[in-house]
Formats: sequence, C-alpha cells, structure tokens
Amino acid sequence: MNVLRTGRPIDNRLGSPFRAVIRLSAYLTLTLVLLPIQALAVLTRTRVAKLTPIFYHRLCAKIFGFRIRVHGNPSAARPTLFVSNHVSYMDITVLGSLLDASFIAKAEVSKWPLFGQLAKLDRTVFVQRRGPRAAEQRDEISGRLADGDNLILFPEGTSADGLHVLPFKSALFSVAEHRGQSESLALQPVSIAYTQLDGIPLGRCLLPHFAWYGDMTMMPHLFTLVGLGLVTIDVTFHEPASCHEFQSRKEMAEYCHRIVSAGVSHSNHVKRLLP
Repeated sequence: MNVLRTGRPIDNRLGSPFRAVIRLSAYLTLTLVLLPIQALAVLTRTRVAKLTPIFYHRLCAKIFGFRIRVHGNPSAARPTLFVSNHVSYMDITVLGSLLDASFIAKAEVSKWPLFGQLAKLDRTVFVQRRGPRAAEQRDEISGRLADGDNLILFPEGTSADGLHVLPFKSALFSVAEHRGQSESLALQPVSIAYTQLDGIPLGRCLLPHFAWYGDMTMMPHLFTLVGLGLVTIDVTFHEPASCHEFQSRKEMAEYCHRIVSAGVSHSNHVKRLLP
C-alpha cells in the first residue's frame, strides 16, 4: 500500500517513548505557565500579546528538537501576507518562532482541544471557505491588515506530504486582491521543508513521520514525531512582491505556488546536503 497515499507512518520504532514523554511534559508545562500570561495580554491589548507567541514558539522548537535553517529574509514591510506551503501542524511552531505574525486558519481549528485555545490566544483569524460569514471574515482580515498586522496564509487549504505542494486556492487571496486596489500589501512566498533527522537526509520513507496528511490521526502521529531525534527544517523566504503587481487573485495564487514549489523542491534535493 502506498505510504504517501494513505498517510501512515511506516515505523514507530524510530522514536523513543521516553523522549516523547519528556518533551510533551516540558511542552505542557511551558504552555500552562504562559497561557494565563498571554490571555491577560490579549485582554489588555498590550505589546506583550505580540511578543509572547514568538517567545513561546521558540521555546517549543527547542523542546521538540527542531533545528531551523533560515534562507533569505522575512519581509520588513508592514503589513505582509506570508504565503507558505503546509506540511504539518508543527509548521505553526516553525513559522511562529520566526515571524511577528498571526495565522489564518480554517474555522475547525478553533474547536480543537488545547490547540484551538492556543490559536485564539495567538490572535489567529479563523475562516470558513463557504457560508454566510465569508464576507464578514474577509472584513476582519482586512481590518487586521489595516492595523499593520502581518498574517500567514496556507493556501493549499490542508497539509501535504512534504514532497509536493498542492494547488493554491485562489479564493484565499481575495483579501490581498481587494487591498491591492487601494493600499500597499507585501506578499512574500515561503517554502518549508523537513530535510534531516539527526543529520540524515529525510526521504519518502521517513517524511510521513513529520508530514501530517491523508488519514493520519493526530495524537499517535504527534507522539511518534516528538519521540524522534533532532530535526532539521529549512525555511526559505523568497523575494517579496507587491499586490499591485498582479491583475487578479488567480495570478497571485499561481505566482506564489510556482515560487513556493520551486523552493520546496530545492530544499528537498539540495539543502539536505548542507551541514
């Protein structure tokens, strides 16, 4: 049976249950300590509300054994819409540790135990792809951009296998399209690739331990992932563009998909060899 099609990790013996328990215990302790601090900061609207998530995600990355290699520079313009491929729920920790930005996520995430609450405190914008609230949600995103907030978009609409980038849904670029007609908005493609485990290049057989897709169940997958060794993740920030450069949201989606796909392919085939 094709591992990439079914989305099942092939060998749980690679991880250490002891290491998984230690890391998850440290993660939960950190979360329980910072959760009330962030909740208070969000309620009082202090600057701490923007700084705490970055600090939190950086500590989480260390706890989980992530070695994040950054290529290129994040856009310094405000606001910026960062457009990234989506491999795993751990992409949140990876990008959250690098960017002063909030995520745009599907509405279902808000109902996830613990992760949903964390997303809310991270000032995540939840969207429904269809339904009566679509226009209202677009206005909320526009308001956040008008306030100078950076946002992170996963336009595939779901996570993929780490080797391929799924087509980008142009509807998710509607906010950028409308804003591009009147106000400046930087658009920066970002490529994420999970490339090494303990210095060993990740191939098709090992990638399902990190990529979360298909019919995988989250908790068993998470327990296996955090029980593994040191993981190298390559994040490439491509040259930012302005929304004014594009005629339509479809053109934006195609441009970002082309750039992000090339970056993922490059990381998977070349940067695995870097020390």
